[in-house]
Amino acid sequence: MNRAALTLAIILLSGNLLSSNPASAQLLPPAKKAARVRITQGPELEAANGYLTIIRWTTNNPGGSDDHFGVVHYSTDPKHLNETAKSHIRLNRSHSYTVFRVRLGAVKPKTTYYYKVTSMGSDGKSDGEESAINHFTTPGPGEVIAASPPQPK
Repeated sequence: MNRAALTLAIILLSGNLLSSNPASAQLLPPAKKAARVRITQGPELEAANGYLTIIRWTTNNPGGSDDHFGVVHYSTDPKHLNETAKSHIRLNRSHSYTVFRVRLGAVKPKTTYYYKVTSMGSDGKSDGEESAINHFTTPGPGEVIAASPPQPK
């Protein structure tokens, strides 16, 4: 094949690839929702230092929409958990469990915080499970707290 014909063939093939109909791409329906979502591990403080605080917990896979959010309600007063942090996660349908990690907003050093966790679908509806109130104390300047990695059940 001569160079001009080869170039023309490449242009035609790439044009067909680029103009394929994105509407024909298959979208998966939402996964079947779990009968009951349960926290199977945690919640616990995964890491804390002067600029980063992460709460981690594991649930059975909640199903439903692949887009989910881990949500932490926290404050220094266990009766008024008025701060909220949430993190987006994409569920992995092939896993029987889901690990949520949520980064909290600015926290003060050497301060005890109280928190509870939950999760929700992208529609804003709760997965129906909420932890008890837990607590942690943030490290002082230069100190770091790190928990061991989660072990799936």
